[in-house]
Amino acid sequence: MPKNILTRAHSRTLTKHHKIAVAGVAALGTAALAFSAAPGDTGSVTTGAPVTTTAQVASGTALKNVKGTVTDQLAAENVKLDTFAAQKKAADAATQQKAADAAVARKAARQAATRSTQRLDIQPVAAKTYSNNLDGWIRQALDIMKSKGIPGSYNGLHKNIMRESSGNPMAINNWDVNAVNGIPSKGLLQVIPPTFAAYHVPGTSWNIYDPVANITAAANYAADKYGSIDNVNSAY
Repeated sequence: MPKNILTRAHSRTLTKHHKIAVAGVAALGTAALAFSAAPGDTGSVTTGAPVTTTAQVASGTALKNVKGTVTDQLAAENVKLDTFAAQKKAADAATQQKAADAAVARKAARQAATRSTQRLDIQPVAAKTYSNNLDGWIRQALDIMKSKGIPGSYNGLHKNIMRESSGNPMAINNWDVNAVNGIPSKGLLQVIPPTFAAYHVPGTSWNIYDPVANITAAANYAADKYGSIDNVNSAY
């Protein structure tokens, strides 16, 4: 075969291989460019314009959705906390108001009780009344004797009165030794004037014929001499 023919054939063969190689290199370069454009571990683009991939869009949408969900949850929790705080504040206010109302009620009750007690204290006590007869005179004399610490009973007074004067407050003895001496016995219990004056009970009349004054003076004298008018069973 002639040398120039081999040379042309070889040249055509190399040219074809070179084309294939160039095409391969071009393809690899394109892929490399595409790969370099995608975010790597460092999160940066080294060459070319930013390339947005489907994974990037999906990832951004997911992050946006997560952010929105967390924000909504925080807002909901804030609303719950605000509602709880408002409810607690209202409950505390109600409790405080209830306690204040109870305190006012207690104070009003105390004031009412105090006013009631004061009214009771200032109400006049009705004076005790006694009938104007022997029973009434003895009962009134007994109340006075009790307040003065003078002993004696209703029966003790009554029996001595009936023996001495038969219940006549104006009775007078003009015939015994006392009458002879000018100091006759007078009144319900026949008391002589010096004895009446010496044993007169404060708060009673100074009239020896006054029934109550006569009884209390005679009972006071009998208590001093005999221990009690109840112990007197005869002239004394």
